[in-house]
Amino acid sequence: MTDEIPSIMNHVSIAVSDPAVSFPFYEAVLATIGARRLHEHGDTVAYGKQFPEFWVHGTPFDGGSARPGIGVHFAFFARNQQEVHDFHAAAIAHGATDDGAPGPRPDYGAGYYGCFVRDPDGHKLEATFFDVAKVS
Repeated sequence: MTDEIPSIMNHVSIAVSDPAVSFPFYEAVLATIGARRLHEHGDTVAYGKQFPEFWVHGTPFDGGSARPGIGVHFAFFARNQQEVHDFHAAAIAHGATDDGAPGPRPDYGAGYYGCFVRDPDGHKLEATFFDVAKVS
């Protein structure tokens, strides 16, 4: 590993109410962008491409009920526009609700293309492709 890490984040974690629903959901949805299950411990699964970056816990750390955070969403890199569409389609097929169909988001900048969904617990997810060729 070099001194230049391509991301500013190491990982994020969420809690879900039903691992039997959420683990297959995330396996199918994150596979569309090249991620897979990398680590499993008890009722926790971590997904990523090379490193466990997105952790899904079946039991919240505080022992309470799982609930999405207000104003929080998780954006995942897509390598192209088709992956944005695949992410959205897989999420809907596995129980997500649509929160913004795939398409350009000019308010977010030239070349920004994304979609938004809510997972079965209501966590807001985004897949985004940024076409640097469209930036002037």
